[in-house]
Amino acid sequence: MPANLPPDYKVAEQRFREAKSTDDKIAALQEMMAIIPKHKGTDKIRADLRRRLSKLKTEQEQGHRKGHRGGPSYHIPKEEAPQVILIGTPNTGKSTIVDATTNATPEIGNYPFTTRTPLPAMMPYEDVHIQLVDVPPLSPDHTDTWLPEMIRNADAALLVVDLSADDCVDMLLFVREKLASKGIRLSAVHDPAETELPRNVKPTLIVANKLDSPNANENLEFLREVIGDEFEIFPICAVMGKGIPELKKRLYEFLNVVRIYSKIPGKNADLKKPFVVPRGSTVIDVARKIHREFGDHLKSARVWGSGKFDGQVVDRDHVVEDGDILEIHVDL
Repeated sequence: MPANLPPDYKVAEQRFREAKSTDDKIAALQEMMAIIPKHKGTDKIRADLRRRLSKLKTEQEQGHRKGHRGGPSYHIPKEEAPQVILIGTPNTGKSTIVDATTNATPEIGNYPFTTRTPLPAMMPYEDVHIQLVDVPPLSPDHTDTWLPEMIRNADAALLVVDLSADDCVDMLLFVREKLASKGIRLSAVHDPAETELPRNVKPTLIVANKLDSPNANENLEFLREVIGDEFEIFPICAVMGKGIPELKKRLYEFLNVVRIYSKIPGKNADLKKPFVVPRGSTVIDVARKIHREFGDHLKSARVWGSGKFDGQVVDRDHVVEDGDILEIHVDL
């Protein structure tokens, strides 16, 4: 059966051949895997792409362990916290949002491409943190080759639009189309039907910034008409702090995670540093989050919360809920 590879695949394949760095090669391979049709005629090609990607990722990890020299790093390792990437066209106010929600001090300027390299910062919300990553903008004139792979690595995205710009709808549609051409689909929720490359489906919340501008309400109304119910739109004014507390709360909810507190047998629970896990996680998932060996040697667990009586013994497949206190017993 012929492969019938589309033109976009050939372009990505050429980009892979011309790539000099491991990161650029990985980005091109990811794009090729996202674009290539899925049928029997492409089975061998997809298998070869996966093999090459696995080899390159191994090389990449070895390079990160040795450390980078001579230039900026375009790889932002995930912390224990969920990672959210801020995307958008130039001058939408992404850096201002980072400044308003975290303790970071990004460079802020009313000119394009103020942000030139990825900037990670931790956003506190109640007793947890969310890692925000500000990156250079997507532009019709230029988009950094490493940016799509960084978007894939994030848990979710904030697509920031500028309500002061009359072309804000066009810019939003441009971002969607640009990422789609790289094999990344923005979605209001993660699509569980996506099985081969779920990293290419990115849960996205639209943040409509600069609500204080004179024509903001009119542009916001038009934006809602175009987007409809496809995405949630969250209007804010980052420079004035309007909507920032609400955005932090909504972002935590949007990530669909839960906080689990650990308890050492015979001692009080540690209520200062919860473990953050995806909603639907089980006791065994939390045990592995605490320590990999705990998952391998889990003997029993007790839970406070979950609608159970305090200290009830639960099995490893018990689904934890937000605010649960978990006492892990292991047999080491």
